[in-house]
Amino acid sequence: ASPRLADACVPVPVSRAAPPFPWLIAVSVCPEPRSALWVIEQLNRDTLSGASDRAACDFQEDDSVHEYHRATNADYRGSGFDRGHLAAAANHKWSQKAMRDTFYLSNIAPQNPHLNQNAWNNLEKYCRSLARNNRNVYVCTGPLFLPRMEADGKMYVKYQVIGKNNVAVPTHFFKVLILEKESGEIELRSYVMPNSPVDDKIPLERFLVPIESIERASGLLFVPNILRRTSNLKAITAGKH
Repeated sequence: ASPRLADACVPVPVSRAAPPFPWLIAVSVCPEPRSALWVIEQLNRDTLSGASDRAACDFQEDDSVHEYHRATNADYRGSGFDRGHLAAAANHKWSQKAMRDTFYLSNIAPQNPHLNQNAWNNLEKYCRSLARNNRNVYVCTGPLFLPRMEADGKMYVKYQVIGKNNVAVPTHFFKVLILEKESGEIELRSYVMPNSPVDDKIPLERFLVPIESIERASGLLFVPNILRRTSNLKAITAGKH
């Protein structure tokens, strides 16, 4: 892929600090939720191939994050939440170290176990299937903390925290897929799932949302950067295939 396109896939605003892991194009770690606000990774046939073994990986604290601002395994213990990957381990079979790096808790967020092991897992598998059939797939993943109306008719942003470090439990998760096709066309697919049990029989296309809704909710912008590099952009939303 052209480095110019890889740069264009990074949302703005973005810290210009080098990402802590070489397989990441960029990452933004926020001290308040004790996890990444988003990570972006580049997937293709090469990254999905290899003999890396998930069984050889352990969840671990990220000591590049100050101890006041990082999650620990103890925070998750007994919480009822899975340690949900943002960048999926199976995306990085090309390198045992790269796969091991995905187990740093800075790449993890509290995730409903049913969601993590079923519908969200299906979305991750779908990303990999797209990567096998396109030149590159850039995947940006992160938590969302969305407002909802309470009984008094007012809107509130409320979320649980777990552990002594008050790790924030997202209300939703997003995943933005930027497909670089062999033809040079760029295709955008954006998904949001609630952090709650989701029937894995529901088609993934039901979770497609307009990219603008993720940009508004996350504070990130994807489209302007991409359009600076190409005008050949196609956005896929529900009912448009």
